[in-house]
Amino acid sequence: MKKSVRILLVDDDPDFAQAMAFWLESRGYSVTLVLNGEDAIRTIKENTPDIVFLDIVMPHMDGYTVLKLVREFNETLPVIMMSAYEKEEKVKRKVNFYGVSSFFDKGDNFSKAMALLESALH
Repeated sequence: MKKSVRILLVDDDPDFAQAMAFWLESRGYSVTLVLNGEDAIRTIKENTPDIVFLDIVMPHMDGYTVLKLVREFNETLPVIMMSAYEKEEKVKRKVNFYGVSSFFDKGDNFSKAMALLESALH
């Protein structure tokens, strides 16, 4: 099943994003990596992934704005919000009505991200 799961990873930190993408790909997932919100929205419209890992703190368009815009045309796409700066409780309060699947603290190891991913898809 993993090989058919397409993940969109949205993060403006290329070092973190490439490391996470490599880790997920090494476990059999297909990962598309974009570095900003505009590219995320375009990618979701053109080739909707199965799930999105979406960084919150990004320049120009933050993850909250991306999520709001995505929900205007796709209400069911599973989204896992990520941040190294914001805490889960704050994120859940801010986006609860947009239907976020989970929150990944970028300080945690990638095994937790995979557990969140598998939980969101089941």
